[in-house]
Amino acid sequence: MKILVANLGSTSLKYRLFDFSGGQERMLARGGFERVSDYAQTIHSCLAELMKGGWIKDESDLAAVGFKTIMARGITGCVRLDEHVIQAMEAYSSLAPAHNPPYITGIRLFAKEMPKTPLVGLFETAFYQWAPECAMRYAIPDAWHEAGIRRWGFHGASHKFIAERSAELLCREDVARRARQLYVDSGKSVVGHPDLRVISCHLGGSSSVSGILNGVAIGNSMGLSPQSGLSHNNRVGDLDPFALPFMMRTTGLSLDEAERVLCKESGLKALSGGFNDIRDIQTQAGQGNTRAQLALDVFVHNTRHWIGAFFLELNGADALVFTAGIGENRDELRTAICRNLDQLGIILDPNLNCKVRAQEAVISAPESRVKVIVIPTNEELVVAREVRRFLQSN
Repeated sequence: MKILVANLGSTSLKYRLFDFSGGQERMLARGGFERVSDYAQTIHSCLAELMKGGWIKDESDLAAVGFKTIMARGITGCVRLDEHVIQAMEAYSSLAPAHNPPYITGIRLFAKEMPKTPLVGLFETAFYQWAPECAMRYAIPDAWHEAGIRRWGFHGASHKFIAERSAELLCREDVARRARQLYVDSGKSVVGHPDLRVISCHLGGSSSVSGILNGVAIGNSMGLSPQSGLSHNNRVGDLDPFALPFMMRTTGLSLDEAERVLCKESGLKALSGGFNDIRDIQTQAGQGNTRAQLALDVFVHNTRHWIGAFFLELNGADALVFTAGIGENRDELRTAICRNLDQLGIILDPNLNCKVRAQEAVISAPESRVKVIVIPTNEELVVAREVRRFLQSN
């Protein structure tokens, strides 16, 4: 069974091809296209690359195409991407303007180009289906809640992978097995003691922190939309809801312009004075740019805030995990996030930490009660596994 996983951006398409034949689990090929202006042609090029490499003879060799879809009104989990689901995604495009529109466009073009191939989406909100209601509810009228205004949580595929892999590294196969079967067993508690408590930090161009108990999420720093939570590269993160009407009334800012500013001109870009790549921001800070240093300080403060929140909810932690582009590669920020946490049992080994770039490693000191681990995420593998399970059960 071969499954193609497509990761769609506004001007990009990245792909990975997985093979689950013979009980094995292999990634056969990976690639991508940037500055995409014609998605239909890009899909043709993607299939041509796979055929040229000998990975498939034609599109009929694909059991399905999987997508890491973001959010849809009234729908979550792993589902067939039919027109009903696509319309539900369109209903939430204003909540995920950087994500839903390119996915909707790409999915429709895949359906047109490959009409006989099942298209299946694993929604990022799925990992938080079983989080406690008190952690996901806003203090708003029932009518607002019923309209969909609630904490949804995102980066679900990444945090789910961390839930699985961290349990394996901590020799808790019972929890790892539970995490792998999560969408089948509906979030039931794992049988086994003691509890396994993991705080997962997905830090990149878009960032979030999740608390995970026995392989099941108890919450996420993101709320209603991917614009919330930590400061992102150019998206605002958490903001008092009265800031928007205040700016609109006092400056004449239109709703569309306010949305553009919050989604494209805020976050680290706004704080640093125009830089939205963490590497550039660190370089600028090293040269004495105080605005760049402020951006780093705010990012670290936000991350520590949410680590602390989940540390309290979990009554401690067995592992603190760093993943994604910043988490896997920026040892200076890992140091800043973990500073002065020895009373919580979190102690980095500076020699180990500074050596780790995009590789799996324990970077905590031997005396640290909490294991601090770097784990490269694999969202595409999670999507491929769930698509395979969906096909087998349907």
